[in-house]
Amino acid sequence: MHDGFIYSLVLSGEQAGSTLSPEQLDNWDPKDGLVWIHLRYRHKKARHWVLHCGLNKVESDALLAEDTRPRTVLAGEGVLLALRGVNLNPDSAPEDMVAVRIYADNQRIISTCERELQSVKDVAGSIMAGTGPTTTGDFIVAICERLTIRKVDFIDTLEEQLLELEEQVVSGNVKDLRTDIAELRRQTVALRRYLGPQKEAFAKMLSEQFVLFNEPEKLKMRETTNNLIRTIEDLDALRDRANVTQEELLSQQSEQLNKRLYFLSLVSVIFLPLGFLTGLLGVNIGGIPGADNNFAFTSFCIILVSLVALQMVILYRFKWL
Repeated sequence: MHDGFIYSLVLSGEQAGSTLSPEQLDNWDPKDGLVWIHLRYRHKKARHWVLHCGLNKVESDALLAEDTRPRTVLAGEGVLLALRGVNLNPDSAPEDMVAVRIYADNQRIISTCERELQSVKDVAGSIMAGTGPTTTGDFIVAICERLTIRKVDFIDTLEEQLLELEEQVVSGNVKDLRTDIAELRRQTVALRRYLGPQKEAFAKMLSEQFVLFNEPEKLKMRETTNNLIRTIEDLDALRDRANVTQEELLSQQSEQLNKRLYFLSLVSVIFLPLGFLTGLLGVNIGGIPGADNNFAFTSFCIILVSLVALQMVILYRFKWL
């Protein structure tokens, strides 16, 4: 569909799986089946439709809100949902999560977003194929389940990246690792920001006040919530491992720096007395010892070599080498 209407699908009844035109949608009777309207909320005609579709101001404002935090709000016989999904659009950062807003009751489902969300496309595809949800509760479960699965897949990808970084740290190949680890930590923080509230939103849908679920749908939603909780736990473990990896990297870099400084210190200890002696005998004034002796330079070099040997013995005995 056009003019901000992404999907307008019938979920149940004789026309299940079909797409409604704007005219059919305006004349649709709830007795003919459950309908799902998915809109691009920034489009002018879509905003106009939401404001004049019979919802109260709180519900329409929630569907058209620019920025949302994951939550569940019971609204009479319906429910308002604000959820977040992983951004899998081309040239986009997956942790820049896409918001989807849903108002649902037993007669219709209205959802809005601006950027494309793969989980929504999956559910729409299953409805058009005749294998999708047929009730409001089943639709909500399907959306929540797909959103969670995408998060699990993305976190598995992050875990694989972290394993590679850990191997590079262990092998000593630490070039550019600080940037890579910092980027991974930033991604985990961005994901964690929304997963916590989304878990609370899922949990609220399992409360006794939520009447849109039948018993099988409630069991599915409970399993989806458990999967999200495990995902959050995996993300927390991933973040902790990234912290440990970064600490190990910093420790290796600090150890390398200390070795280099230690080497430079030993060089300074060895050459400091040599520099003093050569500087003292190099002054251009009278009375320099050996100035008239042909073997003075050779003797001086022998003295310097002996001094270096003596210093090496002392450093070795004090276990500084």
